[in-house]
Amino acid sequence: MGEIVGAGLLAHVPTIVLPEETRRELNEGKEITLVTGLRQLREDVFERDDYDTVVVLDSHWATTVEFVVTAQQRRAGLFTSEELPRGMSRMPYDYPGDPELAHNIASFAEKHGTWITPVDDAYLPVYYATINLWKFLGEGLPDKRWVTIGVCQTGDMEDHLRLGRALADGIAATPGRRVLLIASGALSHTFWPLRELRDHESSDPAHIFTPEARAADQERIAWFKEGSHDKVLDTMDEFWKYKPEARFFHYLMMAGALGEQACKARARQYGEYENSIGTGQVHLWFDRPQDGWTGAGQDPSSGSARHDPDERP
Repeated sequence: MGEIVGAGLLAHVPTIVLPEETRRELNEGKEITLVTGLRQLREDVFERDDYDTVVVLDSHWATTVEFVVTAQQRRAGLFTSEELPRGMSRMPYDYPGDPELAHNIASFAEKHGTWITPVDDAYLPVYYATINLWKFLGEGLPDKRWVTIGVCQTGDMEDHLRLGRALADGIAATPGRRVLLIASGALSHTFWPLRELRDHESSDPAHIFTPEARAADQERIAWFKEGSHDKVLDTMDEFWKYKPEARFFHYLMMAGALGEQACKARARQYGEYENSIGTGQVHLWFDRPQDGWTGAGQDPSSGSARHDPDERP
């Protein structure tokens, strides 16, 4: 039986892969702590030998009629971003995938009332919400498998929770798997307009697009640190006012896999809460509680799903 051994809500902003000299030029001569935070997270978590697979819940990959999970034996090539090719150009990547896990995740789609397709096409695009984090956390660790699942742009909160439930069941159904989940994306996510944004490139949170968005982000960071995932989930209507990246679907998929409102895992923060041209960015890591992810995917006492697929939140 497989298990989830850790999970994180991590920032993937393009700034982290720029040369250090450029990063400092943009940030008043200082290094951004999103970089130093990822380096410490790699040392603390990703260089350990107690996991074998990473599943990235990618806020930049938007599908339309279903969820898609990568199912290639290996992904390798050069990545150039269509969004920011000046800063992310011809970045090499090479890592093994996990077709068995991908197919097992998809096999639980019907049970949870959703649609998931494993795709092994070698030409399937990859996005920097995956690649930037792999560069920090996976490069140089050739035996670690990496799998990506995209958000679905026609889905809502319940759809993404259902994906998370299927993800947890798929991991549990894969013998021996020890998996780290990464919800790759931002908190509040409004950019400064083009003619103004170069005045707001410092990482100082004072440059977050509005004080209200900054306060909403900081409130949720505090909730994550106290293990109050229920508060985050119960106030999504309020948080959507501040346009979290991908409607926070990357986090919602992770929450669905970790037990949703019942999850009490406490976050530890790597680096500071920082601005990226108006958006709120942070690295938060959740270790597996000693008693497990409360009810994640399945009822530990019965092995059966906790959720009615037709139940709405």
